[in-house]
Amino acid sequence: MSLLNELENLGVDVNDALKRFMNNSSLYERMLGKLVTTVKDMEVMPFLDSGDIEKATANAHTLKGVMGNLSITPVYEAYNEIVALLRGNNPDKAKSVLEDILPVQKNIIDCIEKNK
Repeated sequence: MSLLNELENLGVDVNDALKRFMNNSSLYERMLGKLVTTVKDMEVMPFLDSGDIEKATANAHTLKGVMGNLSITPVYEAYNEIVALLRGNNPDKAKSVLEDILPVQKNIIDCIEKNK
């Protein structure tokens, strides 16, 4: 099974992404490869745990944008909610949403890494 098929099975809207990337699947796959580093560099949980809500919000906002641009819809929607919750001063609920989406995000990252 190809990377794009596997990602579709994980809830990624590959068709929407390909439209955004002018049907250039190799460019899309290169950008997916960069996602792996971005996710590692923009962790949110450590900042939630330490009480640095400003940094947690900034990282969640960055990840929301990246996930949206790559049409990683379930993770995008979760980060969208996390950002709103953090801006609404509800870090406990944001942490709960993050805990729920991290396994999905990990599956997507693992899929990308496996197919490099």
